[in-house]
Amino acid sequence: MKKFLDKDFILETDTAKKLYHEYVADLPIIDYHCHISPQEIAEDKSFDNLSQIWLHGDHYKWRALRTNGIDEERITGNSSDWEKFQVWAETVPYTLRNPLYHWTHLELKKPFGIDKILSPKTSKEIWEDCNKKLNTPEFSCKNLIRKANVEVIGTTDDPADSLEWHKIIQDSGFETKVVPSWRPDKAMSVDNASEYNQYIEKLATSAKMEINTLDDLLSALTKRHDFFAEMGCKASDHGLEQFFATDYTYEEASEIFIKIRKGEELNEKEVLKFKSAMLYEFAVLDHSKGWVQQFHIGAIRNNNTGMFNKLGADTGFDSIADKLVAEDMSKFLNRLASEEKLTKTTLYNLNPAHNEVYATMIGNFQDGKTAGKIQWGSGWWFLDQKDGMEKQLNTLSNLGLLSRFVGMLTDSRSFLSYSRHEYFRRILCNLIGNDVEKGLIPYDEDLLKEIVQGICYYNAKKYFNF
Repeated sequence: MKKFLDKDFILETDTAKKLYHEYVADLPIIDYHCHISPQEIAEDKSFDNLSQIWLHGDHYKWRALRTNGIDEERITGNSSDWEKFQVWAETVPYTLRNPLYHWTHLELKKPFGIDKILSPKTSKEIWEDCNKKLNTPEFSCKNLIRKANVEVIGTTDDPADSLEWHKIIQDSGFETKVVPSWRPDKAMSVDNASEYNQYIEKLATSAKMEINTLDDLLSALTKRHDFFAEMGCKASDHGLEQFFATDYTYEEASEIFIKIRKGEELNEKEVLKFKSAMLYEFAVLDHSKGWVQQFHIGAIRNNNTGMFNKLGADTGFDSIADKLVAEDMSKFLNRLASEEKLTKTTLYNLNPAHNEVYATMIGNFQDGKTAGKIQWGSGWWFLDQKDGMEKQLNTLSNLGLLSRFVGMLTDSRSFLSYSRHEYFRRILCNLIGNDVEKGLIPYDEDLLKEIVQGICYYNAKKYFNF
């Protein structure tokens, strides 16, 4: 019987072990998309206890706790941090075969050096051991990043953000590059006139100009886009339920913007036309600077209205949507390609039923100049677990070039999530190592080394121009 979480965790063959331990285990991490706080990095925040760094804001764990029958008071309520950790320790044994079980113990092992299995029996000991370490400078945010060997972090930032914390980080001389990523979704979110106009006023303040027309809006966004570029931005990111590619004219989009600036609600057709116009304009801006545009597609959010009203967004009430994606995605990408305005693009799907759709779509728009210009991104959100990542890797291998893949990202709000890169690297090396030992691919050590190191580090470094 193999021991759980030993040094060869997930690695089933000698070749897999060699690829992982000798070639990728110690490579730096390029975490090109995440949601961690640049303010916490700038302030080099320390955490008082394990709940603060591990449970606060983690909707993955919150969903599991609710499913295990834990009341909301001990999840997001006013219970003490110790009580919240206790119920997590009670829940962990029941997460067997859920990725949370693997992530929990990977995160205890690195950076805390704890090999024990978390349960009610071990909870007090683990709590005290971790808290003792967290209350030392060695476990501040910056030192946790150093421990994980993170070379680049791409945060997620709104065009109206000041990026003041990024400036502080850059001026501090911190050796990890922390760069903003452009997330302009709110500039196209016209579903609610009042909320949209509040956002436009915020954007106008940041751009130091009035925004009364669509031309004004695009000018303001261009100014902010230029500022993000000055601050080291290399990529945009969009979190959308679907692609928007409804036919429109610029005049129509301008009239729709005037209407909503007057506080008038839009009908469904107007919403689709305006979102289509803005998504195109965002893509043109990114192309002008050679940025990577990323599209996370397919979540249906805030399904539980009562809990949304109580707790707000990103609290564990989102799921996989099942809208068809191929036609609008193709239409959107094709317009940009036809106009020679298609920048490097990474597509992420949340619905696994769309795996082959995405894997084949990227092949339509490669330009024969930039290797892997159009990427199908790693397993995201509900799919960033062992089975989901293996399916993504296998499908990409079957229908594209796995060797040009830019690899893993955390997409996380936690400073402990860098173990997801280790998880991915082990899974990748295991798949390739098993194929070698089955005689499905040759044992060409130099080629295998180049491919696994590329996927785990070098491809992303080149792709994002870090």
